[in-house]
Amino acid sequence: MQETEAITENKLIAERRRKLALLREQGLAFPNGFKPTDRARKVAMDCMDLDADALTNLSRQVRMAGRVIRMRGPFLVIDDGSGPMQLYMNNKQLPAALTELLKLLDLGDIIGVEGELFRTGKGELTVRAAHFLLLSKSLRPLPDKHKGLTDTELRYRRRYVDLIANPGTRERFALRSAILRSIRNYFEKAGFMEVETPMLQIIPGGAAARPFATHHNALDLPMYLRVAPELYLKRLLVGGFEAVFELNRNFRNEGLSTKHNPEFTMLEFYQANKVFSDFMDLTEDLLRTVAQETLGRTAFSWQGNAIDLAEPFRRLSVRDAVVEYCGLSDASGLDSLDGLQSLARELDVSFDPAWAGGKLLMEVFEQKVEDRLIDPVFIVDYPTEVSPLSRRNDDDPGIVDRFELFIAGQELANGFSELNDPEDQAERFRAQAERRESGDDEAMYYDEDYITALEYGMPPAAGEGLGIDRLVMLLTDSPSIKDVLLFPHMRPDHAS
Repeated sequence: MQETEAITENKLIAERRRKLALLREQGLAFPNGFKPTDRARKVAMDCMDLDADALTNLSRQVRMAGRVIRMRGPFLVIDDGSGPMQLYMNNKQLPAALTELLKLLDLGDIIGVEGELFRTGKGELTVRAAHFLLLSKSLRPLPDKHKGLTDTELRYRRRYVDLIANPGTRERFALRSAILRSIRNYFEKAGFMEVETPMLQIIPGGAAARPFATHHNALDLPMYLRVAPELYLKRLLVGGFEAVFELNRNFRNEGLSTKHNPEFTMLEFYQANKVFSDFMDLTEDLLRTVAQETLGRTAFSWQGNAIDLAEPFRRLSVRDAVVEYCGLSDASGLDSLDGLQSLARELDVSFDPAWAGGKLLMEVFEQKVEDRLIDPVFIVDYPTEVSPLSRRNDDDPGIVDRFELFIAGQELANGFSELNDPEDQAERFRAQAERRESGDDEAMYYDEDYITALEYGMPPAAGEGLGIDRLVMLLTDSPSIKDVLLFPHMRPDHAS
């Protein structure tokens, strides 16, 4: 079956190449300079209330360009990116040269057209073409108009075809753009300044993650694509900026999944004289605002799960979450390493016997709790040993003032009261460096310059990172991160 389809497609491509050759001979291939003045969606809205007679009396001329998506006798439909528009290409009304050019048209070709608007007997808004130009010849046939592009992997690999064939894909990425715009507006109104920090770093810091390594030839230095902008943004707090945010790419040399892509977009923001609970309040308000502005509502469905951002977000400690979702009677078994190891074995949680209690507690949480957190919930009271950049809790130094936001079984945000004690930070960097020397590729490096910055004095502050791709997944009901990235990373076709 696939072989037959391939033969058919090759014949269609050969026929289209023959037509292109004719266009080249006549000097008509890929002309430039046609300037459309009208968009399909705007024209349709302007004429929505005009009947056939009113439209005829108006004698409105339009000049449009778009891709041919349907052909039926003298009627063609083009899509200019804003929507479809029907054209009436009457051979009797077109010059002979254009009649011949009409014979060279195929689905997928991009044309420019000029003409007058009218309504057909069925009331369809249509352009009566007086002139048209074949702007770009499509050498490959579009997917079947009824089936569309249904091969999921092919949709990711050839996103350009997906965007042509599936209007829903275009709508999803238009919504992504609106989400980013809404976020920027929110922070600008809140008094934050948007900044940009280095993508190439000598020391990759700000998160426990494996970096991508590269080399700067002129300086003869190893360099890394950043895993997070955090340490640079906090340097700006030291320098006197009170509230900053950045929307940009991070890169982590880790596995691919429905939740992970090697490069992804993050929002990170920091504000002096705030604590982590302030940012929990801000995050609730931010998500409600973005949802309302982009969806027109705060209640929606994600993969069959009802989500309502208008309801107050629950707040639950890591320990209490493990007790609740692992069916424990109380938290007594979480107080000792032996108790945690026993629980891990009972729950079939894989772990390294060398791990300390806080790391093991987090492993139980990640393997057995995370994906069950459907309703919005802030998880708090994280162990200090897994939070190297967070401020210790004043009442219990074994935990930090940190939260993570989970919705629909995914971590959306991570925030905390910032650690501004340079000596405490240096000690934690040293502990991370020891883990790295012991073989932990995701442990942080020791950043001496960042310690120097803290020694000049950083004000008390709160900071947060929010995953934009996962937020877009949530608001567009998308099951995979690949659905919300225009060009997700894929293994090459020829790779085994």
